[in-house]
Amino acid sequence: MMTAYVIGHLRPAAHHDDIVRYIELIQDTLDPFDGRFLVHGAEVEVIEGAWPGGVVIIGFPDLAAAHDWYDSPAYQEILPLRTDHIEGDVIFVEGVAPEYDAKRTAAHIKAQAQASA
Repeated sequence: MMTAYVIGHLRPAAHHDDIVRYIELIQDTLDPFDGRFLVHGAEVEVIEGAWPGGVVIIGFPDLAAAHDWYDSPAYQEILPLRTDHIEGDVIFVEGVAPEYDAKRTAAHIKAQAQASA
């Protein structure tokens, strides 16, 4: 089982009561799926490129739990409170295993490139 993340890149929006309501309600939709905020409302420091807006990262035990949360009736009911007022992009991504080693990944990529040359 690999930890999974829901990452939202949300664009600035004017204050709206629906957004506050969404924030008030979202934790109750996460709890049944062991979802928890890892980043929420933090200042973004851009060091490369551009990043207009903010970032939200929610962690889940695995990708299935993330999908089950997003597709749940409880979350789908409150989702328009955000999407009607804030533009953004949302992705699901699996994390790496604790034993992940970038050197092994680089060696694999190198071997593939040599095999196809």
